[in-house]
Amino acid sequence: MQLELQYLTIYDTIHTANINYIKGMNAKMKLNIVMVEPEIPQNTGNIARTCAAIGAKLHLVKPLGFEITDKYLKRAGLDYWDKLEIEEHENLNAFLEKYPPETNNMYFSTTKGKQCYSDVNYKNLNEVFILFGKETKGLPEDLLQKYIEKTIRIPMREHLRSLNLSNSVAIVAYEILRQVGFDKLEQISSYFDKK
Repeated sequence: MQLELQYLTIYDTIHTANINYIKGMNAKMKLNIVMVEPEIPQNTGNIARTCAAIGAKLHLVKPLGFEITDKYLKRAGLDYWDKLEIEEHENLNAFLEKYPPETNNMYFSTTKGKQCYSDVNYKNLNEVFILFGKETKGLPEDLLQKYIEKTIRIPMREHLRSLNLSNSVAIVAYEILRQVGFDKLEQISSYFDKK
């Protein structure tokens, strides 16, 4: 009986350690949302709010079509600005020099993408960068051609130009988070449990 009890204790310890190890693997995932030359302040404000809510780092690549102090940007982001990790880059070349696609897990979201965004296996990555282009033109075509195997696309009807940029960011970001089990996010509300 004592030996069986010791075996169960050791088994429980190993089992718990394995679960914590798996959770720890997911906890290391760092999500980076990269906005290349965004033009519409409300879109960027909505994206900033999404990044704050999910714990993603927001990269803003200049030139921007607005000032960071823009009232529409601030209003769309509501009171989440102090909860946001944000990094600004002077231009796309400066961003790519600091975070080279060859040494970082980087994907380029575009209507010209060669794979569906949900077909990529993100769950074993420690860090991932998802680049989104400006509302009117998307990402530069030479960049897409250079990294064509890393382009991703959200399915939509043929002959339509694109989805709203902030919606696109949310769709891709939540698929990545779904693959890692929504780690560190509150999945079920306890709001009514308190009443």
